[in-house]
Order: sequence, then C-alpha cells, then structure tokens
Amino acid sequence: MTEVKRKSLIKPNAGTPFHIDFDWWKKNERDWHVYLRSLLCAEHREAYAEAEEGETVDWVDPITAEVKQVEGVQNALMTHCVRQPDFLTEQTALVEAVFRLFLTNGNIPMSSQDLGTRLNRPAETILRTLAGPRVYKGIRPYSAS
Repeated sequence: MTEVKRKSLIKPNAGTPFHIDFDWWKKNERDWHVYLRSLLCAEHREAYAEAEEGETVDWVDPITAEVKQVEGVQNALMTHCVRQPDFLTEQTALVEAVFRLFLTNGNIPMSSQDLGTRLNRPAETILRTLAGPRVYKGIRPYSAS
C-alpha cells in the first residue's frame, strides 16, 4: 500500500475522529475498485459483475446531509453488504475491522475510543496504528473542511 505523510502538524489523540477518505483511495490505490468489489456480498458481487467502473448513484452524507455522487459498489457495500453476519467478526484483522466498521456506520467519523468500544479492541492500539505515518486503507483524521 502506498505510504503518504500526513499533512497536519497536529498529532491525532484519542478524541480525534477518523474516517475513510475515499478521495485518498482514488488518488493512491489503483485497485480500489477491485478491493471494494471483493467486500460485496454474493448477491451484489453477481449484480455488479458486469457493471462498469465509475457508475454513480446519489448518496446522502449522514453528517452533513449533503447529496454526493458515490460509486454504485460503494453504495451497495454501505447500504446492504455491511449488514451480512460475516462482514465484520471478532476474527477480522484490526485495520480491516476499522475499515469495515466505517463502511457499516456510513463512514461517520469516529475516534479511536469509539472504535475501540465498538470493536472491543484497545483504543491505544487503534490510535497508534491510525496516527502513524502510514495511511492504511485511506483511514485518516476527519476534517470538516
């Protein structure tokens, strides 16, 4: 995965909210469509098998109520596939679990404390992982700007 230095001079702390920065994905991870498709449930994997990359749908941001264009695969993941019982389990690796939790909650920003509580994992471990110099799966501090 591509390493990207964080631009902020402020070091994230336990209360810093994080989210999936899908723009980061588009700029840094050439295979992001392949990765997102791999997370689809069987029903949507079949439905999107013939779909072209870039097909978009309207999606309402749960925080700002702003209507955004998102790819259909991303929308299917966030509205249906995340509700499948095997999407997020206790055996899911830490970074993958955080990524999937953000998909599950509509990518609403959460702090490492919130993530730790929801995932039953140590908040300090989550913070050390997400606040380091490497960006994992586009998970970055949330900025309202």
